[in-house]
Amino acid sequence: MSNAPLMPMATAVWLVENTTLTFQQIAEFCNLHEVEIQGIADGEVAKGIIAYNPIISGQLTREEIDLSSKDNNRPLQIKYSDIEITNPDQKIKKYVPLSKRQDKPDSVLWLIRQHSQLKDSQIAKLVGVTKNSVTAIRNKSHWNYNSLNPKDPVAMSLFSQKDLLEALEKAERRINREKKEKEKAKKMREVSNNE
Repeated sequence: MSNAPLMPMATAVWLVENTTLTFQQIAEFCNLHEVEIQGIADGEVAKGIIAYNPIISGQLTREEIDLSSKDNNRPLQIKYSDIEITNPDQKIKKYVPLSKRQDKPDSVLWLIRQHSQLKDSQIAKLVGVTKNSVTAIRNKSHWNYNSLNPKDPVAMSLFSQKDLLEALEKAERRINREKKEKEKAKKMREVSNNE
């Protein structure tokens, strides 16, 4: 990855408008040609481009700009070389080969029959289909319902046993919570009837 800023033209616009850096310093930092920087300053290049502040984005510090502003021969130093834009919590979608995609409705049917406590949304998330597809299979209104063969999705490696257990535990907690809420509501009704 180069040391150029994320959005070179927008960064150059900001540097032209907000600093006393030379065109050469800005051009080198933004990986652009000096003529392009001259064009930005003259309003001929980068019309309509919104200036991008490299200080806010963490690519430069005010001190860095000041040091280079005082010394025309000093190039700007980007604050970091690699920008890591990842979300560690985000699950990576697993690629499912075409040959296995046709097994998804079969897996949905298996889950509906084997683990009826799972909600349609949970099954959809596990198998990687839409909630509408799960509902259609549950209601037997799926276009291909008569051809479906229940198949264990874990055995077919659509997801892991751990994923299934986590979903079942979540469903169990939901069922227990709903049960307690029903009992509570029933007691409330009995109390109000006895008054």
